[in-house]
Amino acid sequence: MSSRATEPARGAPSLRRRLLWLVLAAIAVASAIQAIGAYRTALRNADALFDAQLQQFAHSIDAGMPLAPGDARLYEFSIQIWGPDGVRIYRSQGADLPTPRVLGFSDTEVEGVHYRVYLLRTGQRTIQVAQDLDARRARAGGLALQAVLPVLLLAPLLMLAVWALIAFSLAPVERVRQQVATRPADDLSPLPEEGLPREVLPLVRELNQLFRRVDAAFASQRHFVADAAHELRSPLTALKLQAQALRQLPPGQAQQDAAGRLDAGIARAIRLLEQLLALARAEAHRPDEDGAWEEVDLQALCRAAVADVLPQAHARGIDLGLQTPEVEARVRGQAGPLHMLLRNLLENALKFTPPGRQVDIAIVPDGQGVTLRVEDSGPGIPPEERRRVFDRFHRGGSGAAGEQGSGLGLAIVEAIAGRHGAQVKLGDSQRLGGLQVDVAFPPP
Repeated sequence: MSSRATEPARGAPSLRRRLLWLVLAAIAVASAIQAIGAYRTALRNADALFDAQLQQFAHSIDAGMPLAPGDARLYEFSIQIWGPDGVRIYRSQGADLPTPRVLGFSDTEVEGVHYRVYLLRTGQRTIQVAQDLDARRARAGGLALQAVLPVLLLAPLLMLAVWALIAFSLAPVERVRQQVATRPADDLSPLPEEGLPREVLPLVRELNQLFRRVDAAFASQRHFVADAAHELRSPLTALKLQAQALRQLPPGQAQQDAAGRLDAGIARAIRLLEQLLALARAEAHRPDEDGAWEEVDLQALCRAAVADVLPQAHARGIDLGLQTPEVEARVRGQAGPLHMLLRNLLENALKFTPPGRQVDIAIVPDGQGVTLRVEDSGPGIPPEERRRVFDRFHRGGSGAAGEQGSGLGLAIVEAIAGRHGAQVKLGDSQRLGGLQVDVAFPPP
């Protein structure tokens, strides 16, 4: 098996890759949304926390908290205190902020630096606590990143877990692919169905059914080739012997008779080959051969088939009749194979009908479809043998003229009828006393 056949087709979509991209993209989008949400929530919480710290620090100063020069908080906050007369009585190191007019929280800018200010006014003094807003935002950003960091670390781990799960879930599909890719061309045994997921199991079952149909078709072809080789061996050997005998005869009437027998043998061999090819084509179920499917006029088809076999009927003095209905009779199918079906039915009827008797072909329409009926006044076929006559190379006996057929006529009829959805039934002709063959077609 070519290694190129086992490689994935270029440009063909990959189910594994598509699932991975879709799931990983969904994880990435969800993680990004969660990270952005967590970052913004952390910023709001940090901002509220710092505001509460400003407010608490101002109230602590009002409650008498000492402002020692070495207190580290004096370097983080800018503090100013005014007395009841409006005179500033304390200012920590840092920017000289103007007195805000709004009690509570406000924002201000001094020398390009933004500050967050909280102003507390009591009966004895006014306390202002300010904080560098840029430094505060930097600290809030750090806290927010700490909140986002678990999400950013979890997303790649989740992606790896999803990749492993998808690979594990698609392992049965890969196993089936390897089994199909490594098996020999003549191995049509069913694929194992154990352990397959429900989504893949119907596909494998359909493949197994296809393998069974292909195996049956190959077996039928092998039997056909074996039977054909066996059937051709005898007439070809007889032709060879007749040709050798012809060379040994002196010129005269005996040589002419031998040449006639040789011509007849060649004609029979040609007819056998034609029927072999026709049967092989009919059993192949190739809808693209013998013309397109169309509405076929059965009356015109019957007239053409009768015209083909009319010389044989006249040569044996057989009355060949055609009965057609007044209404138009059409079936959906292929004109070439249907013509072959009719001709085989008529040739079989003429072959087994004694000279001077009668063969009729009729078109019988009914409410469900149309039936082609061929009746003869020959010996008929016993009921116990009617199923076997459809087997290839089965000969029910010699014809009325002592000629034995190839055993392929009714096999070809059944194959063509099956392709067109028709049913072939054998019975006794109540009118002529011989065999009656009905080919019932479904509605077009």
